[in-house]
Amino acid sequence: MRILVIGDIIGKLGRDAVKELLPGLLHEYKLDLVVANGENTAGGLGLTPNTAQELFDSGVDVITSGNHVWHHKEILPYLDGNLPILRPLNYPPAAPGRGYLFQDNVMVVNLIGRTFIGDFDCPFRAMDKLLAEFNGKTKVIIVDFHAEATSEKVAMGWYLDGRISALLGTHTHVGTVDAHILPKGTAYVTDIGMVGPKNSVIGNDVDSVLKRFLTQIPRRLPVGKGRVNFDAILVEVGEDTGKAIAIKRIGRLVD
Repeated sequence: MRILVIGDIIGKLGRDAVKELLPGLLHEYKLDLVVANGENTAGGLGLTPNTAQELFDSGVDVITSGNHVWHHKEILPYLDGNLPILRPLNYPPAAPGRGYLFQDNVMVVNLIGRTFIGDFDCPFRAMDKLLAEFNGKTKVIIVDFHAEATSEKVAMGWYLDGRISALLGTHTHVGTVDAHILPKGTAYVTDIGMVGPKNSVIGNDVDSVLKRFLTQIPRRLPVGKGRVNFDAILVEVGEDTGKAIAIKRIGRLVD
């Protein structure tokens, strides 16, 4: 199977870049499944039903998220509905939504880290419980680990090596150069990156971010403008084994 996982999509610029590029990537790489992190699609913060539908219409099969998924309240009923949208698995059980789903014989899982990001249930134990519950149901398992600390992401990769097909990091919006396959067959990258403006601070307008750093006064950060980086990871997985065969970084620049 060939599975494309797209990094955090930022605002309308990011949505438009996905709409422009994804059809060609589907054809070029003969993709079987497309997963995208959509928690920043609505004005750079949060997800709405309309922005989610734009991604589905562009060819995305599953939307993952993170700590910003709750920003727009109108999305909450949809998290418990039939749309393939995930919130992190290790939120408390009373939180709306689900942290995993099965799509085309692939289990897609969304986790959130705890270091420098929030007080959540343990993502390591949450994965242990999930894998024990569905042991043998499918061999192909893709995990979006939405976390801040590189050490936490690297540790999770080693913890799940050989038990899942791929552990792919999101949240920092800065793509890392460590895409590789771990010894027991799990594809890994610390962070996929983003689909957002190249001349920005992790997707946000540069001047607005600098003013906040210089004054320490909270302010709304608008999405930047201009050319857009499209960051994604392509993973090839053996359907019979669930082991990664190849991992490749996909990078494009959209005018």
